[in-house]
Amino acid sequence: MATRRITSLLSRSFLATSSIRSSSTGNNSRWARSISRFSTSAATEEPITPNVEIKHTKLLINGQFVDSASGKTFPTLDPRTGEVIANVSEASVEDLDRAVAAARKAFDEGPWPKMTAYERSKILYRFADLIEKHNDEIATLETWDNGKPFEQAAQIEVPMVARFFRYYAGWADKIHGLTVPADGAYHVQTLHEPIGVCGQIIPWNFPLLMYAWKIGPALATGNTVVMKPAELTPLSALYVSNLLHEAGLPPGVVNIISGFGETVGAGLASHMDVDKVAFTGSTATGQTILELSAKSNLKKVTLELGGKSPFIVFDDADVDEAVNTAHFALFFNQGQCCCAGSRTFVHERVYDEFVEKSRELAKKRIVGDPFKQGVEQGPQIDVKQFEKILKYIKSGVDDGANLETGGERLGSKGYYIKPTVFSDVKDDMLIAKDEIFGPVQSILKFKDINEVIQRANNSRYGLAAGVFTKNIDTANTMMRALRVGSVWINCFDVFDATIPFGGYKMSGHGREKGIYGLSNYLQVKAVVTPLKNPAWL
Repeated sequence: MATRRITSLLSRSFLATSSIRSSSTGNNSRWARSISRFSTSAATEEPITPNVEIKHTKLLINGQFVDSASGKTFPTLDPRTGEVIANVSEASVEDLDRAVAAARKAFDEGPWPKMTAYERSKILYRFADLIEKHNDEIATLETWDNGKPFEQAAQIEVPMVARFFRYYAGWADKIHGLTVPADGAYHVQTLHEPIGVCGQIIPWNFPLLMYAWKIGPALATGNTVVMKPAELTPLSALYVSNLLHEAGLPPGVVNIISGFGETVGAGLASHMDVDKVAFTGSTATGQTILELSAKSNLKKVTLELGGKSPFIVFDDADVDEAVNTAHFALFFNQGQCCCAGSRTFVHERVYDEFVEKSRELAKKRIVGDPFKQGVEQGPQIDVKQFEKILKYIKSGVDDGANLETGGERLGSKGYYIKPTVFSDVKDDMLIAKDEIFGPVQSILKFKDINEVIQRANNSRYGLAAGVFTKNIDTANTMMRALRVGSVWINCFDVFDATIPFGGYKMSGHGREKGIYGLSNYLQVKAVVTPLKNPAWL
């Protein structure tokens, strides 16, 4: 399958799975029987032992894997069992300073920014080739550390990482300034220059994709990087960074320091020799990052934060298709997705039908060991997130929402939660306001377009939205009225290297991916030179 097609498969492949499950005839019935052994009871079975070697657990500083200065480590856990996968070096402020110094030297004195853009692009292309070569090992690490289905990681996410790096490799030698006309005898030009040392902090829900979203444009534009992966999922970033050096990256250009937010994360945001910070994570932490950056050296900041995205189904929509897509929009990646369609608004004329079909689809969702073929939903990331989700489910029941299905733990080992659907949800309930980040679908009822616009926009978040309608006028009205960074019409979670992504309001600022992602890592310099006796102006 061509990599280009895989970028759009993020939505289509899982929707196809849902469509198959909803049928009970012919080949679809045989398919259903072939995976019936992977029921929700799979979470209680003995977990599969991953066939991959943990090669890299140390800090990557100046091209070398090294122990932390203190010698301290911390465990990264298997969310299927809560057991330790490996102990990873825990960076301190001293390690952060070493990494920043290496990145600064690589930018000021090293070959990377002085290398031709074409030479930089060749390294990124080679890196993408190596990612494809090691696809299964990378996907295995991602699933083991994160809990997402192996099929999702191996068939969709890792190929997308290669696609992102090829996309930005292609941009490397196409970044340039302008010649600008001015009033008077002057030659005016603009230079698009790399910012310098970039601090990058990535989350645990999509470790490798966020690695690509941030490192790809940073390197294409000639910057150097100090990255902090999430302490819950450090393994894949360390593994692929070794491949990046195998592709020919000079020492010090990319440094990976695993550790905790209060030390490494805060240290990056407040470091006086870091020129830019990019962060993906919670809104509360994003506010802290912005504050620390402002109080230190007023470094440039890009934030991709939380969301409570509306998924709006009008009465003229294809209900079956809308049910399948809404299911995917919420439950994908165990519901641990910043843009999850977590407020499902359904027109009153089709509400009851939609709720019934959504409930039955959730009951059929296959939950279990993410390494098993056919499993759609693995465990939540850790015990903290697991308990948080269960508390929100209890609040939904206590607030009077109707629990249609799920709502409880699955099995006795690991962090599995049954797919949960609530109906009769009201706007003032916590499950309709807060970002749950779990497999909890909240279905709300609306009467008309003006009402749903007002209610959909009545949120502190503004990351994304989905709209299902057959009416082009309705679609055009909604795409302009919704105060969000992405609107998917009759689809959801369609991601591509070319499509920008980011939020309004407290979902952050700045855009990642596409041509817009380059501007995060560039500065514009104006250069003016007097002209003597110009032939023309």
